[in-house]
Amino acid sequence: MATSAKTAAAFKPKASDVRLAKADQTTEAARAINEANARAHAAKTEKLRALRLEREAAEAAEKEAAPKKKTAKKAV
Repeated sequence: MATSAKTAAAFKPKASDVRLAKADQTTEAARAINEANARAHAAKTEKLRALRLEREAAEAAEKEAAPKKKTAKKAV
């Protein structure tokens, strides 16, 4: 079944529709990039937080294990 010229013209996308579709594609690409950056940032933050907590725990354990220094009494 052949389509007539009128039918083909009626369903042909308008220039404004094509621009909107292009803008939507650009928006989706930008959002995907931003979401990927946000996920990477959150993962990095979690990793650094875990490392910091581990370091603080090690420092606290080291501080407890170290013998306390006795202060010298001053002769008056």
